Amino acid sequence: MGLTSFTQEFTCPIAPSRMYKALILESNQLIPKLLPKFIKSVELIQGDGGAGSIEQVNFTEASHFKYVKHRLDELDKDNFVCKYTMIEGDALGDKLESIAYEVKFEAASDGGCICKMISKYNTIGDFEIKEEEIKAGKDSAIGIYKVVEAYLLENPQVYA
Repeated sequence: MGLTSFTQEFTCPIAPSRMYKALILESNQLIPKLLPKFIKSVELIQGDGGAGSIEQVNFTEASHFKYVKHRLDELDKDNFVCKYTMIEGDALGDKLESIAYEVKFEAASDGGCICKMISKYNTIGDFEIKEEEIKAGKDSAIGIYKVVEAYLLENPQVYA
């Protein structure tokens, strides 16, 4: 098994506490509402929503995928950090065993935040994943963040 890691970072005008609550703590309810064309539902299938819990994201027919399962590895609500691992689903294909993610929201001097994401791809066998091969996934993640950002800008009272 090989391990390949990618890091991405971007700034956002929303405070870290609001982004964390929207994208991490309340994502199972918020994301399907904001992206109904692509996300059918997010279900908690094991656990209480804390570390060790497993969520299943079900996609609509408009997506290339049917579902993925994520295991929540760590929630640090004080420091706005979440670690989770994609453990199952057709998005992994036949070349990936799992993908571990670390998401952190840090305060920026302008009142917004810096969103930092680390993705660690655990490949099967000798397969080596290249950054251009995961560009669509990275673009999709940024797209979800931007949709949530726009929603929070339009609704300043939400998660305040």
